[in-house]
Amino acid sequence: MTNDHSSVGPVPAVVRLARYTTTDLQEILGDGSDPFGVADSGLTWLPKEEHFGIQHDGRLVAHAGLLRLPLSIGETITDVVGVGGVAVAPNVRGRGLARHVMTAALDHARTMGPRHAILFCRPPLVPLYQRLGWQELDGDIRVEQPSGSVVMPLRTMWTPLHENAEWPAGEVRLLSLPM
Repeated sequence: MTNDHSSVGPVPAVVRLARYTTTDLQEILGDGSDPFGVADSGLTWLPKEEHFGIQHDGRLVAHAGLLRLPLSIGETITDVVGVGGVAVAPNVRGRGLARHVMTAALDHARTMGPRHAILFCRPPLVPLYQRLGWQELDGDIRVEQPSGSVVMPLRTMWTPLHENAEWPAGEVRLLSLPM
């Protein structure tokens, strides 16, 4: 018996997870100290409240989490759905699992009310999210931290959750810790 999951075959169904723990994250990405490559940012992050995953052979191999958050764009305060904790096990990447878990998460996000979803990512991941329909926001985005408001050092991307939901013009500030 081997732990090689490189032959996933047909994409397994995405399921809504009742919970998502550090152990689940380690099951997907291993137990490294910086699984998302963002520890150098020094940011404090919020846990997600809604979780979606893909299991294969009894093992969690993909995840995406959601959290509804307040955001200001110019003088307007609105809510967005923050997407985070997106992870695919290294040995099953390139098989469309990120697309499938993100599609299921965004289908649910559309039921949560906000018109837009946002995520933060490292620059090398921008092309992946662009292929999934996300667009990069220009300019600095401020987020809250225990020490006060700071400029988000990662790339900020958005996607509409409803038809004709264009991103409005104006300075963007996440009125909470990032997700």
